[in-house]
Amino acid sequence: MIEINDISVQFGGVKPIDGLTVKLTKPIVGLIGPNGAGKTTLLNVLSGFVEPKQGWVKVNDQLITGVPAHKRADFGLRRTFQTDQIAEDLTLLENVQAISDHVKFESREAETKAIMSAIDFVGLSHRIHRRGSDLSTEERHLAEIAKALIGNPKLVMLDEPGAGMSGAESEHLEKVIRGIPGYCKAQVFLIDHDVDLISACCNETMVLDFGKLLALGPTLEVLKKPEVQQAYLGNFDELEAAA
Repeated sequence: MIEINDISVQFGGVKPIDGLTVKLTKPIVGLIGPNGAGKTTLLNVLSGFVEPKQGWVKVNDQLITGVPAHKRADFGLRRTFQTDQIAEDLTLLENVQAISDHVKFESREAETKAIMSAIDFVGLSHRIHRRGSDLSTEERHLAEIAKALIGNPKLVMLDEPGAGMSGAESEHLEKVIRGIPGYCKAQVFLIDHDVDLISACCNETMVLDFGKLLALGPTLEVLKKPEVQQAYLGNFDELEAAA
């Protein structure tokens, strides 16, 4: 569970998040909004890369405001980035192993099992010896998710994991994202511009607009709200047909 209380972030005269208060309890939560709405800033606040000017954040009732980023990782916060962090000269296996170096395991056997399990979960067991430079866009995004699943995560934050994927690739990504809570019992916080991905994966969705909460609720209900469509989505008649 993510609990955000009256947080504001200010960069000079710009306020990308302004007095945001929200409680997110569902297994998979979506976050959408127009460019500049404060989405990535909010992820950076949760990750510990940006400290709010005011307010506080809790994850699973644990106060994380003021806690350094590496301590949040120890606690179980994981994230991916819009630009993947895959090392070109390392194999996929070595890329995932590099994350395990920062996680405590009971034994080397337990570490190896966790690494291979995460790679298998995202469907990349057949690519473990492929170098980062030879991985496709889809494989790089999936490898990033595998890295985020190492070490008993409590919250997995995904920043546009579907960027650059084809329709068929997005279908596989949907299955992976939907499976994360069952795989490791972590809550998923998903940011993406692909509304189809959001609607397929998320139990609830929040919408930010100029740093303020515009809407929060069951995903299809949120996507149909006139104020959401006006701010971000346009006219989604197919959602009406699907409901």
